[in-house]
Amino acid sequence: MNLLSPRLRAQIVKELLSILRDPKSRYLLVVPPILQLLIFSFAATLELQHVEIGLYNRDAGRWGYELAARVGASRFVRRVVPARDENAVRDLIDRREVLAVLVIPETLSRDIAARRPATVQVILDGRRANGGQVLLGYLNTIVGDLNGERPGPGGGRELTAVRHWFNPNLDYQWFIVPSLGGVLVMFITLAVTALSIARERELGTFDQLLVSPCTPTEIIIAKIVPAMLLGLVMEGVMGAAAILPYGIPFTGSYLLLCASLLLFTLSIVGIGLMISSICATQQQAILGTFAIGVPAVLMSGFATPVENMPQFLQWLAEGIPLKHYLIIVQGSFLKAMPVEEVFRHAWPMAIISLVTLSVATVFVRGKLE
Repeated sequence: MNLLSPRLRAQIVKELLSILRDPKSRYLLVVPPILQLLIFSFAATLELQHVEIGLYNRDAGRWGYELAARVGASRFVRRVVPARDENAVRDLIDRREVLAVLVIPETLSRDIAARRPATVQVILDGRRANGGQVLLGYLNTIVGDLNGERPGPGGGRELTAVRHWFNPNLDYQWFIVPSLGGVLVMFITLAVTALSIARERELGTFDQLLVSPCTPTEIIIAKIVPAMLLGLVMEGVMGAAAILPYGIPFTGSYLLLCASLLLFTLSIVGIGLMISSICATQQQAILGTFAIGVPAVLMSGFATPVENMPQFLQWLAEGIPLKHYLIIVQGSFLKAMPVEEVFRHAWPMAIISLVTLSVATVFVRGKLE
């Protein structure tokens, strides 16, 4: 089969025109992803800001007031709510007025003066577990700094020096924005491909494909190429947005990232074609897109580490292209991922592409013949 045959070129142009000729379709392909990148890059964060904390200070000494002052002056604290007794502590948590209550024991100043490690109690609202754990880390840092300043041997100096590789200031946008590009491209490519054959059926033009001079293979390639082009262009826009407006450094190889992106879009297109061949209407195709896309994002490591999942889900995540692509794109941006490491995550996407495109070809051929 000649990949540059006039029939194939005409079929590809027809597919591109069917996607881009409608102004609403062009708007939906361009504007929502850009808005989602701008919004999610600020919304999808585990940083805490403007937190309300309860404080029950039972220590009348200097260090109890010092710790209370440091907590109140922290950049993540909006308001410190004082508590006079244990009942007040319980009420603050029950009414969700605070995310956590810091209980300073009456022995804090004596422990620090005696050069003993100072301990405090933190009561977290378990209904907001993720935010509570992040806040606990912040408070542990403040208490650790206080212990480092206690008088006597070991005090007044830093016991450890922490250096964060690849992201020195722990800027969450350096992690979120490149990953969001992969997630949004996956949904766009998946939706465009899933709607391709379903749209033909719903508009009544599917029968025209059956009587056209194009072979089933040419029709399948014509369905694949436009979705891949849109995905590649959109990821280019997302990558440029990450580098220019957000100032995220790109330290890896553009060539390796483009090759990985090609494998990623191929694997997604195969999944989209399978959805499209099964669905009879565009509504079913959209529902199928979300049925596949949302679990893929949850299991890709975008929000939670894959290593924290049950073993069965970790095995299942190996078959999700987004999981491998996110590792490559994050490594390419932040740590100049070497070639062998890129290859280690690229070959699974090549296998997934081969499997999904083969199965999709069988499904689509069955509908066309």
